[in-house]
Amino acid sequence: MSDFRYSTALPMPSFPATEIPGAEETKFYQVGSFAIGNRLIEDKLLSIQSGPDRFNSLTSGHRACQGCGEALGARYALDAAVAATDGQLIACNATGCLEVFSTPYPETSWNLPWIHSLFGNAPAVATGVAAALKAKGRTDVRVVAQGGDGGTVDIGFGPLSGMFERNDDVLYICYDNEAYMNTGVQRSGATPPAARTATTQPVGPEPGNVFGQGKDLPRIAMAHEIPYVATATVADLHDLEFKVTRAMEFRGARYLHVFVPCPLGWGSASKDTIKLARLATQTGLFPVYEAEYGEITSVKKIRRPAPVEDYLRLQRRYAHLFRKDADPSVIERLQALADRNIRRYNLIDEETLDEFVRFEGDDAQ
Repeated sequence: MSDFRYSTALPMPSFPATEIPGAEETKFYQVGSFAIGNRLIEDKLLSIQSGPDRFNSLTSGHRACQGCGEALGARYALDAAVAATDGQLIACNATGCLEVFSTPYPETSWNLPWIHSLFGNAPAVATGVAAALKAKGRTDVRVVAQGGDGGTVDIGFGPLSGMFERNDDVLYICYDNEAYMNTGVQRSGATPPAARTATTQPVGPEPGNVFGQGKDLPRIAMAHEIPYVATATVADLHDLEFKVTRAMEFRGARYLHVFVPCPLGWGSASKDTIKLARLATQTGLFPVYEAEYGEITSVKKIRRPAPVEDYLRLQRRYAHLFRKDADPSVIERLQALADRNIRRYNLIDEETLDEFVRFEGDDAQ
């Protein structure tokens, strides 16, 4: 039986399930998979990506690594934003992997108005674009800013907080791959505890990144009480598209935090990008939810609970946790963080937990 230590010892908050059109009615027919064959669902439930007339905001020719979660996330998110605005969209991009692999001078893979400035000022540039559009009376044109976790959680943190405080009419999307990948896989404020990076080597009594540092930026965004905050992953395309579409229904500052695995920086197989993103949610390490004006309005429930070890073993950045001389308490601490998220956001229904325990018990026998 897997070492899954979720506990309901603390009071559980009550949040509704994510209100995605058709989410409750959709059935997952393919055994062992979360995929849905398009032929099995109604046309109105098809994703934007499955449509033959999709816009392709980020088209072929870019130089992302094989299995790049950020490339997937950016294409899904921007295509949904273009669809929601009838093509009236301008994108502002921070420096980072997304900017570097999509615009090697003098080429570009972007099919929409796109501007790049510095590493940390994408929120400020987007604010200026939105102000210029407002001055021209162009309320039909919307603005999206985007960047990685380095340019968002660290370098661009001040301008982003200012954008939130002013409630500027911008949707900011952070593609979180948990380190500065473009400059050599250095630690960022989004790097998880115990993870190996170029600046958090697996040496000493506490190998990898230390516990207790970093920032939970979606919760910080919620503290600004802006109109809309949400988290999503590239493992659930419908959920990501829904949240971008929903964000574009609001005016004012909005924030979307997208979990995007990085095969190169994480030391994972390129084929496991979606699997890792799914495991991050199923373990509770990355909670998926929505919030409006500082209050959580919905959460994405965990369908198949999994222990954090299943997630960690697929990545070489955690290989030191599985050496013969490794301290087992490190994985226990990571499991405790996941369990806290499960309690904090009420990610598992009791019937789901009971079913998981019964299944694991039968499997062990």
